[in-house]
Amino acid sequence: MDKKSSNGERKVSIVILFVVVIVALFLLLINFLTDWLWFDELGYVSVFFKQLFTELEIAIPVFVVLTFLIHLYLGRLRKGYFAKIASHEETDMRKLKKYTRWISIIFGAIAGLITANNLWFEMLQFSKSTKFNIKDPLFGLDISFYIFKLDFLKQLNELIIGIVLLVIVVSIIYYLILMTMHSPDILEHDDEAEYVDDEEERYSGSSNPFGNGGNGGAVGKMFDDWNKKRGARPRKSMQFDNNNLKQMVNIASGQLSVLGVIFFVMLGVNFFLKQFNLLHAHTGAVYGAGFTDVTITLWVYRVLVVLSLVGAITVVHHIRKREIKKILTIPVIMIIVGLVGAGVGMVVQSFVVSPDEINKESKYLARNIEYTQYAYQLNDVTIKSFKADNTLTSADIKNNDQTIRNIRINDYKPVKTFYNQTQSIRQYYTFNDVDVDRYNINGQLTQTYLSVREIDEGKINNTWLNKHIKYTHGYGLTLSRVDTITASGQPDVLIKNIPPESKIKEIKVTQPEVYFGELSDDYILVGTKENEFDYPDGSANKYTNYKGTAGIKLNAINRIMFAIRENSMKLLVSTNINSKSKIIIYRNVIDRVHKIMPYLSYEDDPYAVTVNGKIYWIVDAYTTSSYYPYSEPYSGTTGGTNYVRNSVKVVVDAYNGDVKYYIVDKNDPMAQTYKKIYPKLFKDFDQMPKALQSHIRYPNTLFEIQAKIYSRYHMTDVKVFYQKEDLWDIANEIYGTDQQEMTPNYYVVKLPGESDAEFISSISYTPKDKQNMTALFVARNDGKNYGKLVIYQFPKSKTVYGPMQIEAQIDQNTEISQDFSLWSSAGSNYSRGNLFVIPIENSLMYVEPIYLEASNSAIPEVKRVIIVYNDEIAYEPTLAEALDSMFGDGTSSSTTSGNTSTGTTGSSTGTTSDSDKSTEELIKQASTLYDEAQSALKSGDWAKYGDYMNQLQDTLNALSKH
Repeated sequence: MDKKSSNGERKVSIVILFVVVIVALFLLLINFLTDWLWFDELGYVSVFFKQLFTELEIAIPVFVVLTFLIHLYLGRLRKGYFAKIASHEETDMRKLKKYTRWISIIFGAIAGLITANNLWFEMLQFSKSTKFNIKDPLFGLDISFYIFKLDFLKQLNELIIGIVLLVIVVSIIYYLILMTMHSPDILEHDDEAEYVDDEEERYSGSSNPFGNGGNGGAVGKMFDDWNKKRGARPRKSMQFDNNNLKQMVNIASGQLSVLGVIFFVMLGVNFFLKQFNLLHAHTGAVYGAGFTDVTITLWVYRVLVVLSLVGAITVVHHIRKREIKKILTIPVIMIIVGLVGAGVGMVVQSFVVSPDEINKESKYLARNIEYTQYAYQLNDVTIKSFKADNTLTSADIKNNDQTIRNIRINDYKPVKTFYNQTQSIRQYYTFNDVDVDRYNINGQLTQTYLSVREIDEGKINNTWLNKHIKYTHGYGLTLSRVDTITASGQPDVLIKNIPPESKIKEIKVTQPEVYFGELSDDYILVGTKENEFDYPDGSANKYTNYKGTAGIKLNAINRIMFAIRENSMKLLVSTNINSKSKIIIYRNVIDRVHKIMPYLSYEDDPYAVTVNGKIYWIVDAYTTSSYYPYSEPYSGTTGGTNYVRNSVKVVVDAYNGDVKYYIVDKNDPMAQTYKKIYPKLFKDFDQMPKALQSHIRYPNTLFEIQAKIYSRYHMTDVKVFYQKEDLWDIANEIYGTDQQEMTPNYYVVKLPGESDAEFISSISYTPKDKQNMTALFVARNDGKNYGKLVIYQFPKSKTVYGPMQIEAQIDQNTEISQDFSLWSSAGSNYSRGNLFVIPIENSLMYVEPIYLEASNSAIPEVKRVIIVYNDEIAYEPTLAEALDSMFGDGTSSSTTSGNTSTGTTGSSTGTTSDSDKSTEELIKQASTLYDEAQSALKSGDWAKYGDYMNQLQDTLNALSKH
């Protein structure tokens, strides 16, 4: 009866243990299983399983091979041990073989898991690498070796060394097991013995020789404890048998030989691979291997490789001869060679290279220049001369109407503030940022601002229902031209309100819901019994239900898994969820693309576009490496990124969440290698819809990196480069009220020699520590010219004013400085926008907008527009008036709309220009402005007083021309 009860309890225990294990595995795999469902929703299951399948392809062979080899290795250890060590004990061979199998399996599993986890992606890059068809100048290897293979070989070498160390640990553990189960008779016994009971005696022979009595220390204590469990056995007075002790030491000679050979071979491989690091070193004036590296350090590494191979041979000889001390001979020599080599290198660098650096490093500097230009795609920069002759006429301005029409007098920050103040509609909506793009409006290429209206999750009532079911999406967007303002100085909005109202026939937003964005950080539930909030409609709200394709269906199992994943019991018990409900995760655009493909670097600021009535996000993705030979890292830190390409554009549907990866640079070997690894993820650029193709931008992040590198690496003459004779700086400007380094700006410009205007990005250069301008760097964005870089170099025989010299002229203008002082004293805040350097024909025109924000208003307005040209300054309320002032009346009639709008696009004339008013009208206007200024003065409103006085001054100036 007791036996049956015991069996029953055992079965129950086994069932409980099985259930516990299954539940534990289920909990551990929650993230894996839910991510699997998410990748399946996107159609990228093959991408999700690529890592797992590759790891299995690595781990299983490594596990099988190493388990087999370790089992053979341990078998030889056991055989040698039993052959050389005598014992009176009867060894339980069955148990010993069981231990051997388990140790082999555990070793193989650990090695396989570590190898697979650390090397799976590197192995894929190694096996699917794409050639650069450019060879390094020192070793003659294709650049692909350094980008795709070198890191893999380094890690593999480190891994093998780790495995060798693990083998040593396993060997020690196995010897301890052998000595425990087959205790050696290495001790001599005296004739007296003290016996105690030993009921479970399996072995005959002496007691534990490693106990405390035998001075065995911690190991001895372990065996004493083990003996207590075994029971007492004969104890005698003992002493070491020196002959048997030597036998024990000699047992390991074969294993020591193998491990010694492997150690020295791996050491040799390490030094062999180190020589390739010289191509990424920074010694003296050179990034990459210089004179000292090639003539000294490289040969030191090669000598160390040879010594390592010699060491691998001699270690076997010395172990066989029992010449233990001589084993250290080669390592000591290697240390001496390394120290002497380092010392010689320092001496050569200091006393041979430095005094004659230009000649000694000349060949290596040429390599540095050439390969840095390759790495940053600066080898194909088109260099053009620009006369900067200042011969512009009114006719030239009219002939470049596309350029003038797109001068950005609105600035990012004021526009963002204006959008959030006037177009957020409700407190829970926000515009995260403002993006610059271009659209065809009324048949003309027009530069615009666009911003998406998103839900600010921090501003909704923080209940689970609101966060996850009710407020699921943002709504619509706001779009305005960069050059047009209202009569009050604010951006003229072309698409606005909720639902979106568009003044542009070419752009209609028919699917304004934004389920995926920059601020969408939490999961949402759709298809529930509760309607989603869609948008506010007056005092009421409109509701909707999601009809898109995004989301994972919440069946019973999925519901449990996501409840555990999101740590939400409400998700499990909510009565709003039914069989049609879906959960949408990874809604943040950057999180979404990074989760799919984490091996690209992403722009942290995606930009939105509207195409065919829908809203999309475009994310710039970069391929980067730190292993490009002879290339200077853009951070200036050795080992930093020294190769970058914007080869991939990622498009995310704001409604359905679809993610598409398009390769825009088919000549980038890194992008092509990734495509080989993930063939179903990457698409050719031709597969991108044409409407979206017209909205890709050359990213300013990349352009800024290239501009900083090019400021030095435009010099191709080695002596000029070394002496830094023509070093450039990125120009500075005053932005707001502070001086700062200029950043690239987007423009729509007709470049000199081109027939049509195009979307470009540009940045200005000045000579090092000088203020005059030496060049204008341009990145083209449109069509087949996408990605082409052009440098317009100015004559060195004449002075071309740089941005800070223009800023100084503005500061020195009496009228402008008076206004700045007046606005500041009146409690208003003025700020200066970006200074735009605009090439027109063979001349340069500078434009800077001025913004004013009253102390009682949070909405800045465009107060003045400054044009500087040929030492003259025009300072007017609008760009049109400034052009007329600079180039003569009527100049702006065909190029601008006065830069003010009455609400109709393309023909907006705004308020009547002062130049078009009659003398009587101007006199009346001046009288009214004066009276209003006096009233403001009496009431103490200095901001209004300054405003009226400025308007009065403009009116009097116009009157003087009549």
